[in-house]
Amino acid sequence: MLEKKTYANGQPVYALEDDHLTYFFKDGAIKSEGPFKNDQMEGKWTFYRATGQLWQIGHFKEGKKHGPWLRYDKEGQKEYDEIFEDGKIIKK
Repeated sequence: MLEKKTYANGQPVYALEDDHLTYFFKDGAIKSEGPFKNDQMEGKWTFYRATGQLWQIGHFKEGKKHGPWLRYDKEGQKEYDEIFEDGKIIKK
């Protein structure tokens, strides 16, 4: 997951500080961020479009989708709300 360290332009792909991982787009804008424990995504993660606009908020447990996931459209309106359990969708 953390194999690629920089883009061709030299921009870091990610930054890991303590237990918080932040992924970046090639231009340095934040792509996603959240807790990272035991080499896995854990807890609440936030994902952004390349424009910086909020795209998704979701939860992980031991690297698998687990809990509520919200996705927003380009107008900032809720597109859908799903619930996952151990990586499998249980409610659309």
